[in-house]
Amino acid sequence: MNWDQIKGNWNEMKGKARENWGELTDDELQEAAGHREQMVGLIQKKYGKTKEDAEREVDTWSSSI
Repeated sequence: MNWDQIKGNWNEMKGKARENWGELTDDELQEAAGHREQMVGLIQKKYGKTKEDAEREVDTWSSSI
């Protein structure tokens, strides 16, 4: 799924993101609102990952949904 589709269906996608990254809060996910770069930043911050690792995780997640 591409990011335009994810952004358009964000309320539905939030649940799928929570399944993958359980430490992200509803407020954080609402703030990201389907924007890839914001998701990468949240995962970096919350999980202490490098930008490259977070980008890889987000890309893997988006292609799996």
